[in-house]
Amino acid sequence: MDKDKEMSEKEDKVTEDLVDKQESGVQADEDQREEATEKTPVNEADAEQSEEEDQEEEGVDYNNYDKPQLLKALKEIVSQQRFIKSDALVQEIKNHYEEYYQKEKDLALQQFIAEGGEEEGFDYRGLDEDREFFATYQQFKDKRHQQIKELERSKEKNAQEKNQILDRLRGLVDGEETTNSIETIKKIQEEWKRIGPVPHNQNKNLWASYNALMDRFYDNRSIYFELKELDRKKNLESKLELCEKAEALSEQEDIKEAIKSLNDLHEDFKHIGPVPREEQEALWQRFKGASDAIYNKRKAYYDSQKEVFKANQDLKVKLIEKLDAFKAFKAEKIRDWNTKTKEILAIQKEWEAIGPVPRESGKEINKTFWGLFKQFFQHKNQFFKELDEVRHQNKEKAEKLIADAESHLESTDWKETSNHLIQLQKEWKELGPLPEKFRDSLYGRFKKACDTFFDNRRSANKETNKAFEENLAAKEAVCAQITAEAADKEGSSPENLEALIQQYNEIGFVPRKNMKDISAKFNDAVNTYLSQLDLEGESKDDFLFRLNLNKLQADPNSNKVLNKKEHGIRKQISDLENNITLWRNNLEFFASSKTADKLKDQFEEKIDKAEQEVDKLKKKLSIIREF
Repeated sequence: MDKDKEMSEKEDKVTEDLVDKQESGVQADEDQREEATEKTPVNEADAEQSEEEDQEEEGVDYNNYDKPQLLKALKEIVSQQRFIKSDALVQEIKNHYEEYYQKEKDLALQQFIAEGGEEEGFDYRGLDEDREFFATYQQFKDKRHQQIKELERSKEKNAQEKNQILDRLRGLVDGEETTNSIETIKKIQEEWKRIGPVPHNQNKNLWASYNALMDRFYDNRSIYFELKELDRKKNLESKLELCEKAEALSEQEDIKEAIKSLNDLHEDFKHIGPVPREEQEALWQRFKGASDAIYNKRKAYYDSQKEVFKANQDLKVKLIEKLDAFKAFKAEKIRDWNTKTKEILAIQKEWEAIGPVPRESGKEINKTFWGLFKQFFQHKNQFFKELDEVRHQNKEKAEKLIADAESHLESTDWKETSNHLIQLQKEWKELGPLPEKFRDSLYGRFKKACDTFFDNRRSANKETNKAFEENLAAKEAVCAQITAEAADKEGSSPENLEALIQQYNEIGFVPRKNMKDISAKFNDAVNTYLSQLDLEGESKDDFLFRLNLNKLQADPNSNKVLNKKEHGIRKQISDLENNITLWRNNLEFFASSKTADKLKDQFEEKIDKAEQEVDKLKKKLSIIREF
């Protein structure tokens, strides 16, 4: 009994020391060193695997992925079912995709505004590719949430199962030894290995308890020592096989697949039991060397790409310099903005065609390029906003012109209204740009108003033209009558000629194309008649003047012509009267002499002629007033 008690106390001491060792890191004594050494490769494998997972995640550069590549990458991650570990990668993919999506949305908005749309009415639905991406992303988030819940439940369940195993293991270790103990302990090891992860706060204590109990089982029962050594040798064979597999991975061309396989080997290596102490360090160094070879191969691959990435960076820097010339661009014409936009988009295509750049500079380069890109389109948007204001003002002007034109729809003042509408049409041409949305409808209303009036005028002109033709025939008949009477000297007289001219003037308008011909025919007939009349002196001048006034009445602008003629006669009278006054004043300064008397006679003659001319002109004024 004392011996059993001593053995039990020794086992409890080993358990307590192992727990204290894992919690505080204190150096184990010689009996515990074997287990501490056995766990070292497991802990280093854990560290390597964790480092590898971090490196694998950091090794993917999504900065230069386009939208289809980002969607494909997201789908691949979803298909791997690693929803928890892949969350950071998915968030990075989503951020890059949303940058493309926002850029396309901004471009669609600019096009919508350029085509006459208003920003508040813009509704961007994206492409089928966008909807597929965001649906896949939501699927990832839902499954990740579900996986987290399932994992937590699974961890709790695993913790319960491991505690149950520990209870069984304690009962086995502390119980009476049987021939089935070794088989039972092997089954317990398999069950423990098959159980998945447990909550983090329980993992340390569970492993410490498990290792302590296993050590107690193997170390404190010398009857099974040889079996334990045999088991360690079997574990050695299994780990050697893992080393061979790890070494073979260096021949695999696909680095990503090799890393994935290596992670699986590390997981198996961790769960295989202890090996003979003398083999442990060499074994671990061999396995670690095979792992390092894969890691070095991956590092060499990325190092080999640095020159390519640096060349890509140089190309992108040149494009940034090229794009920098556009940041201060300003123009007043849509055509100029469209031309520059095509150049900008061509630069964008060049940018997207270039491969990845070094990771440390990728973020800054992208920020600079897209900053300049957005700055150009901000200036372009500002231009179109100002253009919209001008278009709105022009729309108001156009509506006023339309209202003015529509107010003359029923007008029958053909000449004045025609001139007015023609002026409105000139003002319309000078309006400038109108909103795309209203341009056609506004022009249609304006054109309809103008066309309605001119159609009405054409309809009225048909009747007018008929009357003009009749007037032409009447005037030709009067011209023929004047010519006939001119040949009859006995029947011709000034009174008859005036009557015929009056008759001619009372006839209305003739077609525009015949106006010059009938006017020339009328003047020839009148001149022929005048040549047959026997008129002399003042009576002839008065008659001819009166005759000319009669002829002027046939002119549509007769009032204007008469006013002009009257103004000219009045000016002549005024000039002559001023001259007469001046000459009379000058006569008073002449002295009495033979020469002075001669000059006086000349001035008096000039004054007399001027006064006669004034009388004639005044008579002409009185004749004009009769008309």
